[in-house]
Amino acid sequence: MSIIVNEKTKVLVQGITGEFGGRHTKLSLDYGSAIVAGVTPGKGGQFFEHGSHKVPIFNTVADAVAATGATASAVFVPPPFAADAILEGVDANLDLCVAITEGIPIRDMIQVKRAMQGKKTRLIGPNCPGIVTPGAGKDSNGGCRIGIAPGYIHKKGHVGVVSRSGTLTYEAVFQLTSKGIGQSTSVGIGGDPVNGTSHLDVIKLFNEDPDTWGIIMIGEIGGSAEVEAARWIKAHCKKPVAGFIAGATAPKGRRMGHAGAVVGGAEDTAAAKIAVFQECGIEVAVTPSDMADALERSAKRLGVKLA
Repeated sequence: MSIIVNEKTKVLVQGITGEFGGRHTKLSLDYGSAIVAGVTPGKGGQFFEHGSHKVPIFNTVADAVAATGATASAVFVPPPFAADAILEGVDANLDLCVAITEGIPIRDMIQVKRAMQGKKTRLIGPNCPGIVTPGAGKDSNGGCRIGIAPGYIHKKGHVGVVSRSGTLTYEAVFQLTSKGIGQSTSVGIGGDPVNGTSHLDVIKLFNEDPDTWGIIMIGEIGGSAEVEAARWIKAHCKKPVAGFIAGATAPKGRRMGHAGAVVGGAEDTAAAKIAVFQECGIEVAVTPSDMADALERSAKRLGVKLA
């Protein structure tokens, strides 16, 4: 099993004819993802061709959904137009919209969040690497890859990974795979201060998934999302959980890379979040290279097998 997506998820790509969107569409097709449509206004009726794949292009998301039955989208649309692209997916009643775009204005995302209230569409991102549910094929392909995460590092298995950082997502996945421990689903939720899916949203899904036996949660300075998730884990989750917080050496008040990575309140610092993790029984990785080992320590303490 997995969360959010699987090998049967039908995906459309908004911005499929752009250089970046086209490149990652090819990688997703190679991985085995069911890319059934592309959307670029003004290019409806054309095709995106890659190897034996011939993906039809539509002018609108609604047209693509009506013709192909797509239920999820990947947004590779430039920042000035990305919010409208997300809302187009919401209006088309998609189950999932994964916004890869970096640099969407915060004001735009606030408007998007308000417009999405009460709607069925789940938003992952923006400014995120996306989501991967590994398959059982060679290099773990045959699953579902939406976004920019390297598919080949994944392995089908039973550990869920959720992270604000793209590169740390890849690091955790690679460490697990190198130990022969596979993943149920890997979710990069993005580093922007206004995003669609939180750590807690994903943690709840992993907790409910009987095929996810352990969880790695990766956060960073800024905001309170990791603290909220940690306290929920203490109250409700019996699975082994390891955590890592990036930004331990960041100066207070200075923005660090991600738009959301700036310390504001008392619980925004790395030290404060690590203290809450420890208080809540989450095994803390001291360095990024310790994430998989930390999960193994947690699993051993609880008597849980990860593979």
